[in-house]
Amino acid sequence: MTTMTPAPAPADTADRPAYRVTGPRVLRAEWAKLWSLRSTWITLGLSLVLLIALGAIFASTYSPGADAHGPGRDAADAVAVALGGLDFAQLAIGVLGVLIMAGEYSTGTIRSTLAAVPTRLPVLWSKVVGYGGTAFLTAGVTVFVSFFVSGRMLDGTDIALGVSSPGVVRALLGAGAYLALVGVLGVALGALIRSVAGGIGLLVTTLMLLPLLTSLLPATLRDDITPYLPSSAGGSMFALHPASDALGPGAGLAVLVGWVVLALAGAAWRLTRSDA
Repeated sequence: MTTMTPAPAPADTADRPAYRVTGPRVLRAEWAKLWSLRSTWITLGLSLVLLIALGAIFASTYSPGADAHGPGRDAADAVAVALGGLDFAQLAIGVLGVLIMAGEYSTGTIRSTLAAVPTRLPVLWSKVVGYGGTAFLTAGVTVFVSFFVSGRMLDGTDIALGVSSPGVVRALLGAGAYLALVGVLGVALGALIRSVAGGIGLLVTTLMLLPLLTSLLPATLRDDITPYLPSSAGGSMFALHPASDALGPGAGLAVLVGWVVLALAGAAWRLTRSDA
């Protein structure tokens, strides 16, 4: 009588380590994907160049009595001039956020991504942390560079300021935080709409068209709504001298974070409830 002995496991599987899907591993994978995209380097570089170049142009052409550039300011100051290119930079950073998420749906790579991470939500959070942190660091450094470059051109003018002047550091950090939140908003809209064109269209509508539409409302209603729009609330974060009818910097940050959280909640709901 013979006994059956189990066949040994193949060598290629017996020694294979067991891998688990963890948050840090998903974050590393999304980080690698972020910087493997050519659009990341091009779009981020474009936004930073625009911010510095336009700030320098506005500073070189400044004359007393000129209007401020950017949302949320009534009178020109050195910070407003340095951030004159912020409107263009926010579009570039927000569009890149849309591309980072919606681009995977357009190419179909989202299927393999979600197959590797069945719980799905870590993918969204990793994209938010990776791109949001990158946008904050790069934008934060750039706004300070823009301030120093334009400040050299504004020496001797009536609006010249130093980085140690009251409120300057707070305003510049607020500008970096605003751009980072716009980038996260782009990621959320990309996950919610799942279309590059649709996500960009909704982003432009949210940041630029809503203020134009509310300007058509009656004055009393317009004054009640406008401060709470994403662009208006964000503008109060980096305004050195906020308008009398604008929110304070802290309140503006809270309102903008609320908009971003709302968009992320919708993105998370759709990511978990519908197929890729």
